[in-house]
Amino acid sequence: MTLEHAATLPYRPCVGIMMINPSGLIFAAQRIDSPTPAWQMPQGGIDPGENPGLAALRELEEEISVTPALVAPLAETADWLTYDLPVDMVPKIWGGQFRGQKQRWFLMRYLGADDQINLTTAHPEFSEWRWISADEMLGAIVPFKRQTYAQVIHGFRDWLA
Repeated sequence: MTLEHAATLPYRPCVGIMMINPSGLIFAAQRIDSPTPAWQMPQGGIDPGENPGLAALRELEEEISVTPALVAPLAETADWLTYDLPVDMVPKIWGGQFRGQKQRWFLMRYLGADDQINLTTAHPEFSEWRWISADEMLGAIVPFKRQTYAQVIHGFRDWLA
């Protein structure tokens, strides 16, 4: 696939969730499908007709077993944020239908105990998790998502450690 062809593809609608603990540290999880360090925040596609806020709550439950009762919504990004996949990844992800993702991000405070977070789900996406600072999150994310994560951190900075 060429860069020119990838640029003609649409973005996949998606939500991202920055979940923070009472100390303002960010939930980060290691992707199960990556042999190298690839830490990220929960995120996932929006189903057709689905409200982005409800998609965010659904993704938390599907990915890390955190139910809506265990989080308090704090904020969301005003606009959609986008990132492009590296061109060599485009044909391998989402059937080659998308150039990357457009994401609406939600900030949520985690109200539960750490032992209520469970990565052993029906379709596991993560192998381990931890609470980290914003600077650590920026250093841990894959490079092609770094600018988007910087925008999210900037937008939610007042709530972070």
